[in-house]
Amino acid sequence: MLARSRCTKNGQEGSGPVVYWMSRDQRAADNWALLTAQQLAVERARPLVVLFALAPSYPLAAKRHYHFMLAGLRETAASLAKHGIPLVVLPGDPPAAVARWLAEQDACLVVHDFDPLRHKRAWVNAVAGCVAAPMLEVDAHNIVPCWLASPKLEYGAYTLRPKLQRLLPHYLTPFPPLRLHPVPAAAALGQPDWEWLEKTVVCPDQPGPVMDKRPGAGAGLEQLQSFLADKLPHYHESRNDPLKKVQSGLSPYLHFGQLSAQRAALAVLSAAPGGASTEAFLEELIIRRELSDNFCYYQPQYDTINCAPSWARDSLERHRSDPRPVLYSPAQLEAAQTADPLWNAAQTELTHSGAMPGYLRMYWAKRLLEWTERPEEAQRLALLFNDRYALDGRDPNGYAGVAWSLLGVHDRPWFERPIFGKIRYMNASGARKKFDVQRYIQETTQAFSSTPTALFPCDGPR
Repeated sequence: MLARSRCTKNGQEGSGPVVYWMSRDQRAADNWALLTAQQLAVERARPLVVLFALAPSYPLAAKRHYHFMLAGLRETAASLAKHGIPLVVLPGDPPAAVARWLAEQDACLVVHDFDPLRHKRAWVNAVAGCVAAPMLEVDAHNIVPCWLASPKLEYGAYTLRPKLQRLLPHYLTPFPPLRLHPVPAAAALGQPDWEWLEKTVVCPDQPGPVMDKRPGAGAGLEQLQSFLADKLPHYHESRNDPLKKVQSGLSPYLHFGQLSAQRAALAVLSAAPGGASTEAFLEELIIRRELSDNFCYYQPQYDTINCAPSWARDSLERHRSDPRPVLYSPAQLEAAQTADPLWNAAQTELTHSGAMPGYLRMYWAKRLLEWTERPEEAQRLALLFNDRYALDGRDPNGYAGVAWSLLGVHDRPWFERPIFGKIRYMNASGARKKFDVQRYIQETTQAFSSTPTALFPCDGPR
């Protein structure tokens, strides 16, 4: 287990419990960070406590996202309690609240989740600068720890894939069970007051919860089993057709860490050891997901146009002044009021369901290049809408996906054309070759009959 960890800071072990600061991987089962913390606690005959910092607000997170996260955390707390491990939830500014609590408890040592995003790494650095205890980082989100998969920014999937394939036999292994912890924690820690904690959150009421998407680790495993039984056999030939509905539906559970990607990979390999569908799904689950983490970890400007490769920046610059066929305001775009009914249907599905089929996400993002004055605005709005509405928003997959669609990241130069330059082009004619576009539009319109409205000021954070 320790091969998946690295030292964040050296320090003097305290007299208190071993603490797992849970953040990105919000589950009790199949969690290498929690298993590592328990191993270290058992070796030292110390109690084990799981700590979660509940930020009162989070960029672009609304009731939809907090509902999904908090419901999952309640389930995680119950599962941890069955193993004699308390979950302490601290409201407030995460680094300040965590550092204060660790000092009060004189923590023995701290294990924390790996996260490639800038603000999450800043939280860890802030805590490391305040506490005396040693800190250890574990990547329980990826199968191969991000820093071991590659020491640099990868150009594309074709450069990262062989590195991962060499390491997967070592890391794609069964999970040991979480044990009943032998050393009890202090009874004074108590149980989280979930009703009170929900009241500490200050976030917009809209977009509201997605009622047909049940949160939590149990629901994530059920979704995985449903995918294996009903969808995986058809995944290879039908995954780009939103009408076939063979997409896994796992992304919200993976984003919030309620389901382990490694558990999903092991389950797929057990259910269907070979074949095109297994290969296609594992390419997305492992190679593409871990490529996104590599991108955000080694490219600090992952959410700006500066993340684009030089050929793409040069090409977009040459076409910056190209006339656009039409310009839409952010409010028109958010409300799905364009002349493209396919784009409107995809945007409507996103705002109402918190999800969008993968093929349509690419088409949806690329059209923004044609409808905004500059590529920076297209990127900003794609991230804004994705993070505001998608349950799996605010994630490396989203940053990498938008950068691929608009800025040529992880892609190659294509034929030169107006506006797009050498960025890969997609249009509705291409979509019609993949699926029945008119039927998708009709079914989406019927499913989400109310007209989407702009729920927030559309200028958003810049």
